[in-house]
Amino acid sequence: MIEGEYENMTTNISKLLTTGKPWPAVMGITLFLCTLCGGSVHAQKKELDIIKGLMRFSDAPNSLYHEISKTAYQHLNDRSEKVQAIKSLDEWKSRQTVVRQTLAEVMGKFPDKTPLNAVISKTIQKDGYRIEHIVYESQPQFYVTSSLFIPDKAVKAPAVIYCSGHSESGYRSYQNIIVNLVKKGFVVFAFDPIGQGERLQFYDAQKKRSAFRYPAFEHSYVGAQLFISGYSLANVMTWDGIRAVDYLLSRKEVDPARIGITGRSGGGTQSAYIAAMDPRIKAVAPENYITDLTSMFETLGPQDAEQIFFHGVVKGLDMADLLAVRAPKPALLIATTMDMFPIRGAVASANEVCRIYQAYGAPDAFQMTEDDGPHASTKKNREAMYAFFQNVLDNPGDPADETIAQLSAGELQVTRDGQVTTSLGSETVFSLNQQNVRKAVEKLNKDRESQNYIQKIISRAKRLSAYENPEPASIPLFVGTSPRKGYTIEKYVLTEGQKYPIPYLLFKPNNPSGTGMLYLNPDGNHTDAGVGGGIEYLVNDGVTVLVPDLVGYGEMGPGIFKGDSYIDSIPYNTWFSAILVNKTITGIHAADIVKLSRLLRKEKGVTMLAGLAKRQFAPALLHAAAFENNFGSIALIGPYSSYRSMVENPLYSRDFLFSTVAASVGEYDLPDLAASLAPRKLLIADITDGNGSMLNIADIEKDLKVIRAGYKNFPANLKILCAGSENIQQSLSNWLLSK
Repeated sequence: MIEGEYENMTTNISKLLTTGKPWPAVMGITLFLCTLCGGSVHAQKKELDIIKGLMRFSDAPNSLYHEISKTAYQHLNDRSEKVQAIKSLDEWKSRQTVVRQTLAEVMGKFPDKTPLNAVISKTIQKDGYRIEHIVYESQPQFYVTSSLFIPDKAVKAPAVIYCSGHSESGYRSYQNIIVNLVKKGFVVFAFDPIGQGERLQFYDAQKKRSAFRYPAFEHSYVGAQLFISGYSLANVMTWDGIRAVDYLLSRKEVDPARIGITGRSGGGTQSAYIAAMDPRIKAVAPENYITDLTSMFETLGPQDAEQIFFHGVVKGLDMADLLAVRAPKPALLIATTMDMFPIRGAVASANEVCRIYQAYGAPDAFQMTEDDGPHASTKKNREAMYAFFQNVLDNPGDPADETIAQLSAGELQVTRDGQVTTSLGSETVFSLNQQNVRKAVEKLNKDRESQNYIQKIISRAKRLSAYENPEPASIPLFVGTSPRKGYTIEKYVLTEGQKYPIPYLLFKPNNPSGTGMLYLNPDGNHTDAGVGGGIEYLVNDGVTVLVPDLVGYGEMGPGIFKGDSYIDSIPYNTWFSAILVNKTITGIHAADIVKLSRLLRKEKGVTMLAGLAKRQFAPALLHAAAFENNFGSIALIGPYSSYRSMVENPLYSRDFLFSTVAASVGEYDLPDLAASLAPRKLLIADITDGNGSMLNIADIEKDLKVIRAGYKNFPANLKILCAGSENIQQSLSNWLLSK
């Protein structure tokens, strides 16, 4: 416990927030604010349903995804109109220049090139070729496991880099394609992507597997931390591939002028990105990936972290640009008609790319092959790919797909233990990112020393959270009422002029005190609303309480969209989708909180306004309160301390993801917003670190120090509480009820 910071709590729980009669329970403030209704929870929830069962609002739980995708469609349509207007080769070349610059911007600066320190760990001779297992460092001590498949007597042969899809075993699942290419005279270099094969980032040594079920989870969990830090997994994974090209160019067996790249699914993503960023690659053939983002938003939705460009849609990018930017170099788009990546988008992208190749006078340099089938490799498509590389890399031969004897797991194991973390003590994406985080935190700490830093912080927070000042609230739709002893619950929906409905409960005491409270609970507006629950104690002391379901939560979510990274019931892909269109869920929530606070201020009898937010709703309330001076007092119950803590913890709470802001680390943080509230009253109870733990005292103290500095001239207006303390009735009463 932090000496001098955590204050005592009382057993007279009702007096914690008001001056009412005591409640003889012994528990912390967080428990006090939980539902206390026992077995009647279900019945009370049904009583308090607002939009459930009303056909007008039947799609309301999907509102968050629709709000994000609507913005995407607008930008993608604008992009399409601009591309359709291109007529001449000069115009296409001008667009290529813009796309290259934009790709460099959204991908982010690559690391400096450092020695690869490539080591051949083992060589295996097979019939007609040999395999050299290689470990190289794409960044210092960041080891990449790979295998070089070399045809016998290969000298200055064409080479193909093979990128693995989302297979737990990495490139070992794609032996048939790799060995077929080798049998046809290509040198093939295959490497493990991050989070797959022998490069698991969350390796459980006891279970000898990843702590996550799927590679997409490995990608997205750490990928979110990179985004919050201002970086991207696409950058890291693309850099691994660029360094693979560096290694190939060091081999005497390889003709540097004849290098191709391919891969399926996630490997299609990587091959498209690497080829778009590395001009040394002559030919590219992405499989089961290229479609268009309009089709993605309309069907499957954007996918895991590696496939997300920071603000890519807003900046005018689509998948076709990854191929068009390379024109007139040879490219083959490989698709299947029943793919998870919609075929209609693949056709639309192919048609767009065809136009630039025609403008260059090289229509045959771009091709598309498709086959009936699901998200899978087909014989027809494999043979089309072999023929493509045989043609454009000047290696003629029979493109027939051969049946290949499978290599054993032992034959394809590169490192001693089968993992770079245990065999080589490899850096991880997380550990590499800590270097970036340290620099960013140092920068922010320096900013905090300047006199006008609060103004800078609020400006940055508005920009990075993409906050939009809301329009005035319309007259809410009255849905119903529920009378209770001493107060009435009214049910409303904000609808007219809204992007989506906002349902809320309004608790109206018979004898109002003049205080109104906006009460935010991520578990839904009904959770603390039962008879004998936390809200009732407030209302019985005259507080008018407005309890909304913010979009994505309660009756407004989470919706049916899950994506490929649905980790512990958290749809990471929704958060990634917002990044594509320069929106944040925090910014959306903050705007709705401001709108609701304005509405509550107009409520009859309300002269003073308070805000209370639990856990992951605390950041949105902090943003709203910092942006608009509507709240005289703020209470944060069970909040996490900072975005910094989210990225400095190897494991963070997934529940907090939606409340984070990409690229915020180093620019501003939650403690800065809290400090900006001074001299308004601020109460923080049961604060945790980014993993939801109250035990990491030293980490939490870093952030409390920033808040205390903001309140140094108003120490009495800041209260930091921990469960189990005593004698704070008066301070909490002052926090809520003092004028």
